Amino acid sequence: MLELEVIDDPAAAAVALDPLRARLLAGLTEPASASTLAERVGLPRQKVNYHLRILEEHGLVTEVGQRRWGGLTERLLHATAAAYLVSPGALGEASGDPDRIADRLSARYLIALAARVVREVAGLARRADRVGRRLPTLALDTEIRFRSAAERAAFTSDLADAVTTLVSRYHDAGAPDGRAHRLVVVAHPLPSSPPPDAEEAS
Repeated sequence: MLELEVIDDPAAAAVALDPLRARLLAGLTEPASASTLAERVGLPRQKVNYHLRILEEHGLVTEVGQRRWGGLTERLLHATAAAYLVSPGALGEASGDPDRIADRLSARYLIALAARVVREVAGLARRADRVGRRLPTLALDTEIRFRSAAERAAFTSDLADAVTTLVSRYHDAGAPDGRAHRLVVVAHPLPSSPPPDAEEAS
């Protein structure tokens, strides 16, 4: 079972986004039969079985074994991942593209960058998995609390200078055996809690 699977097929995305099917997927992080799962979610086995077949047809659920119970043979099913993320690529040409957003300081541009990261890295990770290789990636995640907007601006300037210096030092456009990497640096305010839906001014 994968820790996280990115869904980029539109039909599979539509299936996974159905509230009931999403609930069944969450209930299959451990192998279970349709009857066992039906008891957990409080639904008729026939209805659960119907939705499980659809999930299986779209590669979100797989059979991992069988067991005999009461004179019947039950299939044991398992979700293909512990968690799922729908790729913006499932929207095709309507998905977010940072190149189409003029304001490079806007929240929408940051979101479009994140969407591109999901699309690109998910595809590369699948290819690496197919050949049994590990995809070389780097991710940094931290929090910083600025004392003022002025210090936030100063930090932004210092960070831009540092990144520019490092890129100048290590970038070699003509390296014959080199491989281009995408570097994305983002920062955004942390959501406030409570209330979870409150909008914060930047």
